[in-house]
Order: sequence, then C-alpha cells, then structure tokens
Amino acid sequence: MKYFIITIDTEGDNLWEYNQGDPIKTENARYIPRFQTLCEKFNFKPVYLVNYEMAEDNFFCNFANEILVRDKCEIGIHLHAWNNPPYYELQKGGKTCGLPYLIEYPRHIMAEKFTVLHKLLSEKFNTEIISHRSGRWAMNQNYFDILIDHGIKIDCSVTPHASWESTAGFSADSKGSNYLQSPENPYMVKHSSALTNILEVPVTIRKLRRFSFGSIKHPRAFLKNFLAIFTGKPVWLRPKGSNLQDMLTLVEHIKKSGDDYLMFMLHSSELMPNGSPTFRTENSIERLYSDLQILFEKISSNFSGITLKEYLSVVDKQKL
Repeated sequence: MKYFIITIDTEGDNLWEYNQGDPIKTENARYIPRFQTLCEKFNFKPVYLVNYEMAEDNFFCNFANEILVRDKCEIGIHLHAWNNPPYYELQKGGKTCGLPYLIEYPRHIMAEKFTVLHKLLSEKFNTEIISHRSGRWAMNQNYFDILIDHGIKIDCSVTPHASWESTAGFSADSKGSNYLQSPENPYMVKHSSALTNILEVPVTIRKLRRFSFGSIKHPRAFLKNFLAIFTGKPVWLRPKGSNLQDMLTLVEHIKKSGDDYLMFMLHSSELMPNGSPTFRTENSIERLYSDLQILFEKISSNFSGITLKEYLSVVDKQKL
C-alpha cells in the first residue's frame, strides 16, 4: 500500500513579503474550503499545520472544526517565532537580516512560545495535536526535545536535498537548516535524554534527471538543465504554476520505488490571489486548480489518502 499525505502550512497572507511589525491578515482562510472540497473529491485528508494568527481566525477555526467532526482533515502545529507569544527581544544581527527562526531564541523562550501555541490549538480544535512542521523549515536538537516534551509524535520539517543556510535569521550569524544529507524516508529522532523519540517524515523531494526544452532560449537555464540530466535536480510535490510535469514525474518515480508515501505541501495563502509571490492573479489560481485536478487524479489511482496521524499508526503496525 502506498499513501498520499497532504500538508498545508496554514498561515497569514503573503508572509514572503512580510516585514516585522506589519499587521498580519488572514483573508486566505476564506479560500481554503475550495481546496478542501477538491481533496474530498478524491478522498484525501489534508493536514492543516496551523500557526498563531490562523488559530485566532474565527472563520478558519469554525470551518476546520466542521471537517474535523467528519474526520476529513488533521490539525497540526506550525510555529512562526516573530509573532507567536510571548514576546522576547533578540539582538539584531546587522543592517540586513531576515525574520527570526525559533531556534535563535533561548531554549526556555522556545519552549514557552511552543507551549502557548500548542495549548491554543488544543483548545480551539478540541483535538490531540501530535503533528508538527517548523516555520521556515528550521530545526535543531533543542527544538526536537521541545516537540517530544509536548507529546508531538510526528515532525515533517526535513527537506531532503535542500539547504536553507543562505536564508538569514534575525540575530548575528543565524541561518536556516541544511538538509542536503538528510534521509529521504522516515526515521526516528531521539530526545537528548535518549528516553524517547519522534518520527521524522521528510517532505517528498527526489533528485530526478529532468530536462526542459523551454530552457534552450535561456543560456544559464539551459546549462543548469543540461547538468541536471546527469546529476538530477531536486523535485518537490509542491505546485509552482509551471512544474506540473515535474510533479507527475515525481509521482511516477515514487509509484515505482519501494517508498510508501508521497507528501504534498503548499501554503494556505497560495490558494488566494495575491496571497503569495507565486500565484498573484485569479487566473493563476485557476491554473493552480487545473494542475491540482490532474495531479490528484493521477495520485488517486495508486495512492490512498492519509493524515500524518494515520501514517504514524501504519508505521507503528509495521513495527509489530
């Protein structure tokens, strides 16, 4: 049996262009029901990994509680450090810096921020929160320990074949995590006390040998694609508006492999026009849904929709 896991980073509008201190809007919550309807058409169950501002959005909370009752989704946790209470002032690293990663904060502040959001989600959705993805993919051992201490059983922050070290945080010398050598398939991460552990379920990314004829018109892109024939290029199950064929190739690759799951990811704000740099217009959203229809149709013929919580049960049974 092969499984299909849909993960949605459920967060405020267009955080790619957010500057610290700006108000964060959550209009994209109104666009999530259309995506949910498409998922249910194929009997897929999205995992909504929810951050602080979306947990405070009444529209999303009411909608999510309705589909939770029908067992058509899962709620997990997704933490962005910069607006998740409690407030703690970091020392700025320089004139140019990015938004802070949670792993930049002292461990006790990391734990307090996580406790606030975990408690909020548990109360808002009246469900056990056991799945997690970090904000901006940043993880370290302290963070894994905090997850385990809070009863989180599954993490999906690891992005094989990708490094985020070039993305600066807020404080001096801060940077994202490097997953270039991380496993492609699930593995256990131990607590630093070695008394317990957590299941890491990496995002589905594979290095595939792909060539785009469209790159012939652009010399730099041509060279990059030509080299990818030999070395392969990382392909995600993550829509970008122009990568449908890559995603279909990835689905076929996983179908023929010994791997037992595909993990799709998208941000909730990418479902709304101008909610992201990728999908600016209504037409681009319609093209996104056209691609999703084709992609989900192909996946549904060989993969069974499953949540992260349900996938954990599958892994536990395999151990018996």
